[in-house]
Amino acid sequence: MLDYIRKISWYIFSNKKRYTLIVLFLLIANVMDIIPPQLIGRTIDLINNGEMTETIMWNILLIFAAVIVLTYVVSYWWGYLLFEGAIKIESIIRSRLMRKFLLLSPGFYERSKTGDLMAKATNDLRTVNMATGFGIITLLDSTTFLLTIILVMGFTISWQLTFFALLPLPLLAIIEQRLGRMINKRHKSSQEAFGVMNDAVLEVVEGVRLTRSYVQEDAENRRFHSLTENYLNKFMKVEKLDAFFQPLTIIVVSSSIAISFGYGAVLVNNGIITVGELITFNVYLNMLIWPMFALGMLFNIMERGNASYDRIQNVLDETDDLNDIGEAVVKETNFNFNEVTFKYPTAQHNSLEDITIELNRGETLGIVGKTGSGKSTFIKQLLKIYPEGSGDLIIDGVNISSLNREKLRDKLGYVSQENILFSRTVRENIMFGKPDATEAELTEAIKLSAFDEDLARMPEGLETLVGEKGVSLSGGQKQRISIARSLIKQPDILILDDALSAVDARTETRIINHIKDNRKDKTTIIITHRLSAVHHADKIIVLENGKIVESGTHQALSNGSGWYSKQNDYFITGGES
Repeated sequence: MLDYIRKISWYIFSNKKRYTLIVLFLLIANVMDIIPPQLIGRTIDLINNGEMTETIMWNILLIFAAVIVLTYVVSYWWGYLLFEGAIKIESIIRSRLMRKFLLLSPGFYERSKTGDLMAKATNDLRTVNMATGFGIITLLDSTTFLLTIILVMGFTISWQLTFFALLPLPLLAIIEQRLGRMINKRHKSSQEAFGVMNDAVLEVVEGVRLTRSYVQEDAENRRFHSLTENYLNKFMKVEKLDAFFQPLTIIVVSSSIAISFGYGAVLVNNGIITVGELITFNVYLNMLIWPMFALGMLFNIMERGNASYDRIQNVLDETDDLNDIGEAVVKETNFNFNEVTFKYPTAQHNSLEDITIELNRGETLGIVGKTGSGKSTFIKQLLKIYPEGSGDLIIDGVNISSLNREKLRDKLGYVSQENILFSRTVRENIMFGKPDATEAELTEAIKLSAFDEDLARMPEGLETLVGEKGVSLSGGQKQRISIARSLIKQPDILILDDALSAVDARTETRIINHIKDNRKDKTTIIITHRLSAVHHADKIIVLENGKIVESGTHQALSNGSGWYSKQNDYFITGGES
């Protein structure tokens, strides 16, 4: 339990004033809470001794009213301050988590499931909020209230009666501590199962069209039902342990009340305490039901919060695969691959081997080859999203390891195979590449990407919502919006990774011509399966199993006898030999 407090101590110490006021208001509230039982006991003794007068009665009522008002005010403020603090720490951790998500390299996402990451950003953060809000309020209130009542019972009534009445308490604390540890382990398992189930929901929603086309609705429903049952079973294991707390509290409190009545009657008969004091003592004892029950909840809430905080902290503690310490800035876009060999962190074999090629500013490089030959991997070396392999990748005379990653990427315009769009308008998706772009720059980017004709047919034009991941658009439209998004920033190096696969031949020709005419002094790299897209390239390389097996211009390669020549003949003849 205290382990969780230690973990969030950074937040508590940075908000010392807030938590000092909370403790102060809480102590005032506790003092206010012990006054009414004292008034009840005194009133009973005054009535029993025939000493009650009208003046005393009105004084007692006025004190009651003042206590009620003051208790309400201080309870409001400590509750407000505490729960505001809980929301703030949730907001801080969520921002840190999102920042971490944006900075982590692809290797992390290859090891992690999207659903589990979403569970950490939602479910686990809510649990942390609960532990920081309701958990701390329970810790402070139950401990200070419990201590206040015990001291008042001992000093104002009888230490003997207090000692015997509270004998069952240590047993409750020991059992609840052990239950809390078990809850911690089971809650972690439950949250992991929730992450798996969450991931399945994402897959079902994203793949609903595919599922229906293959008539697999029932199979997917059964699979999801199995995951739901798994989560439910693990969650219920937590709840079964949680269910022990209330009965234990009732048993302990009932035992204490029985002891207090039995031993208290003896003390009254011996004249050590009065009847009013015994009644006051039992009122206090009944008031102990909340702090003792709260202690039970405290172990539960804190251990859940501890488990969730650990899951979130595991992400925050992740280190980037890239040791990005470079500070050099690219001025010119000449680059040189010198015997570069690369292997993915989780792979067994090299994805690139002995790649050597030089490209100067203003030149166009075409990269072709069979599927899985290493074309996209080649590009990822320039993007600096994986640790460098062996060999040297030199850009503007500087090794890529010495370049500042953010400033390097700012020089690049990358259109990936996935054509990722946000659930926003066409305008917002294109201007994502350059948020401060002018209307003229936006219009030019749309024209260069050959999206102007399609845009004219959209009733709402640039304000058309593309839907989640561009669901309302065709594949070709998504590709051209992605191209426009890169062109609007006028990058020094434009990379098209199979970005023309979904457009027709006429549109492809328009885009290629626009790129040729408008990027004469800038570098362009085109990965494609259509050789027509690289006919104009200054250099073309053919990759096979991560190696360059052919290189040259379109004319030179077409006159050869390798893979490129055969593919070119195939396209020219339409597959007829």
